Amino acid sequence: MNKISVAALIALTMGIASTAMAEGSAQAGKAKSAVCAACHGVDGNSVNPEWPSLAGQHADYIVDQIAAYKFGARQNALMSPQAALLSDADTADLAAFFSGQTLTPKEADPKLVSRGQRIYRGGDPERGISACIACHGPTGSGNPLAGYPAIAGQHATYLASQLRLYANGERKGSNQMMRGIASRMTEDDIRSVTAYIQGLR
Repeated sequence: MNKISVAALIALTMGIASTAMAEGSAQAGKAKSAVCAACHGVDGNSVNPEWPSLAGQHADYIVDQIAAYKFGARQNALMSPQAALLSDADTADLAAFFSGQTLTPKEADPKLVSRGQRIYRGGDPERGISACIACHGPTGSGNPLAGYPAIAGQHATYLASQLRLYANGERKGSNQMMRGIASRMTEDDIRSVTAYIQGLR
């Protein structure tokens, strides 16, 4: 089977999984979230900036990303083994729980926020960098129907690491647009825009 067929199969499997697991029980998810809490916090607010906060994230996006780790579209030494252990019902329940939690606001680095705001709102057309606002919205709340995640208040450290993974091709999946944008960004661009996003509310 060629690479395109494998990628298509993974994307199809993830799409089917997402549709099948759209509804879950937040109460059951809370009971199942003890292992997740070690990295993502008991209420989905991670205290380690290298790990994402899940509080308030769109449930379908959480389901899709767990599927990506489970089926190999995303790789992480900690998350991949955890995702492999989750059933469809577990995934739906965890997504329902974490999506219903409230994200703790964070502050932006004042030295970086001005440049970060320019990139977030206007991009850099000359370098082919699209404005983040186009997909993630003016407040960073994303677009659940289009599959774009909420990013406001997310740890800048985590966001920067994901942009670097997109840029170097390590983070794959179906989002070719993010890989193209990230590959054109400098390290200063990444540090600035993620600092701005961390402070969005």
